[in-house]
Amino acid sequence: MSMRDAIARFVHDGDTVVIEGFTHLISFAAGHEIIRQRRRDLTLCRLTPDLIYDQMIAAGCARKLVFSWAGNPGAGSLHAFRRAVERPPRDTSARRARAPAAPLEIEEYSHFGMVARFAAGAARLPFWPLRDYAATDLPVANPRIAAVTCPYTGERLATVPALNPDVTIIHAQRADPDGDTQMWGLLGVQKEAAFASRHVVVVVEELVDEAVIRADPNRTVVPGFIVDAVVVEPWGAHPSYAQGYYDRDNAFYVAWEGISRDPARLTDYLDTQVYGVPDRAAYLRLTPGLEDRLRAGRRMCAGVNYGY
Repeated sequence: MSMRDAIARFVHDGDTVVIEGFTHLISFAAGHEIIRQRRRDLTLCRLTPDLIYDQMIAAGCARKLVFSWAGNPGAGSLHAFRRAVERPPRDTSARRARAPAAPLEIEEYSHFGMVARFAAGAARLPFWPLRDYAATDLPVANPRIAAVTCPYTGERLATVPALNPDVTIIHAQRADPDGDTQMWGLLGVQKEAAFASRHVVVVVEELVDEAVIRADPNRTVVPGFIVDAVVVEPWGAHPSYAQGYYDRDNAFYVAWEGISRDPARLTDYLDTQVYGVPDRAAYLRLTPGLEDRLRAGRRMCAGVNYGY
């Protein structure tokens, strides 16, 4: 279905929403459509909330952020996020964004703590044990990090609760019409987040025939039987990247440091590049030459013999 229809159907005010991808394959297109549809009171979850969540927070979409590390990778901080945590915006008459009435709620874990939450959710377990928090103060900052005694060794272990989002949105290189989704390159926790979720929206660079998927089955990370919607959205991960399709737009990440630091510039960005365009194709037309500058070269992987 279209991105507009997928977000309208599966993302609702008050939902717990995950947009995953570890620097790679981050669905900015989905985040922008959530902003355009003015979703509110969302609990946003992600291992590394970076620019897309900074934009969604600035647009007033988020009530709470559940995360591990947060920042603009290689460039600096997330200033809309910082402002939302440290003090709510005073100007509630903004033309586009409805400012929150209270500071953004936060719930912080380590990277592996978030992985463990998704893994528990995917396995339909109530919690996941781990050793990550020994000699740290994160359990003090986050009371949801608890502890249990191992029934086999007597060892005291930290635990984190399962995370079962209302909807997980992932970007991938390709899928077939049944939703069987393939990705390659740097992977994060997309599979676990998808299996943990009530609904799954997959955004892909291209739709391919089932025969293409069957020819290389080990690349299928998310099977179609858990996918609710497939959205074909070329360049939907920009300024993130899609291995084999386009490169990371490092200049955008550097520029975001200045944009997010200045509320007026950030509002202008949202007005022109998110609210001001109806879809991803129009977004791309705002930057002539972008596709030529970032399009990936060819470095093909040799085929393998799956015969028996």
